Order: sequence, then structure tokens, then C-alpha cells
Amino acid sequence: MKVILVKDVKSQGKKGDVINVSDGYANNFLLKNGLAIPANQANVNINNKIKAEEQRKIDEDTAAAKVVAEKLKDLTLNFDIEVGENGKAFGSVSNKEISEKLLTLGYDIDKKNIALNGNIKTVGNFEVEVKLYKGVSAKLKIQVNAK
Repeated sequence: MKVILVKDVKSQGKKGDVINVSDGYANNFLLKNGLAIPANQANVNINNKIKAEEQRKIDEDTAAAKVVAEKLKDLTLNFDIEVGENGKAFGSVSNKEISEKLLTLGYDIDKKNIALNGNIKTVGNFEVEVKLYKGVSAKLKIQVNAK
């Protein structure tokens, strides 16, 4: 029996997949528990429309993320940190501070999406990867200056 999965089912498929399973498994488990619907022509057409809409949304989000990535690659963020006499920094630049500075510039990027291996604790120029969307990331330039 062919069914369309309404939810992800372990070892069977993902939501929206049309799968072929035994009649007993379909009737006694998948349909009974609301995990699937029968794959008749009307339901298949509705499923195809939903998949097309989801793909269109993903394409739009990817295109928007690529535009932001192009803007971020030309951007350099400047941070000032206190440095002692021996050149040791008293503070550091974290992904939270980078996220806050990007927010002031109009880019709403979560700090979890900024790939920073530890905090930046030295003066200099750094490159940080910012993950914007699935498969879309940008390199952001960070310049740390001594106060």
C-alpha cells in the first residue's frame, strides 16, 4: 500500500515522502497513529504542492542569505580592547559582542552562527566565519585595536 508520511518515521522516511509499505503496517500503525495518509491522487497532488512551496521558500531564503553574505564579506568590524604594558589583553572579543555589533549595523545574526574558536584575546586582524543559512556562509573581517 502506498502512503504519504505526515511525520518523520524512523527507518521509513521523512515527512512528505511517498512510500510503499505492507497493508498491515499501513493500516495498523501508520494510519492509525496519524503518521501517514493514503496516497490517492488528491493527496499526492496536495503533497506535491506543499513540497513545491517549501522548495520555493528555501530558494528565497538561500538567495536572501547570499545577498547578506556579499555585504558581509566587504565589512570590517573594529573592536578596542585594553592592553597592559606587556601587551597582554585585559579583555576579549566574543561571538556575542560580534553579534551585537552586527545588530547595530542592521544584521540580525545569532551568536551561535558565528564560528569563533574561543574568544579573540590579542590585537590584530582576524577572519571569522558567519553561517547565514544551510550551505551559505560568509567570512567577516575583525580588527582588534589596543586602547
